[in-house]
Amino acid sequence: MSDANVAADQLRLFIERIERLEEEKKGMMDDIKDVYLEAKSQGYDAKTMRVIVRLRKMEKNARDEADALLETYKRVLGL
Repeated sequence: MSDANVAADQLRLFIERIERLEEEKKGMMDDIKDVYLEAKSQGYDAKTMRVIVRLRKMEKNARDEADALLETYKRVLGL
């Protein structure tokens, strides 16, 4: 087998792996959407839940910095 064929096979395998992972990701995104819809049907605000999820992913110091900046902007704008 030539080097070109080996490289082509390797590239094809990478592409196929990426495609499988993209399909799995789509399935997970659909599942997450369903959870937000279920929570909304129970009276929870999905937008606020998304903010909480995003905040929980952040390290504490990054979250504190973002909170301080938000408070500064709010104060400057009189909110």
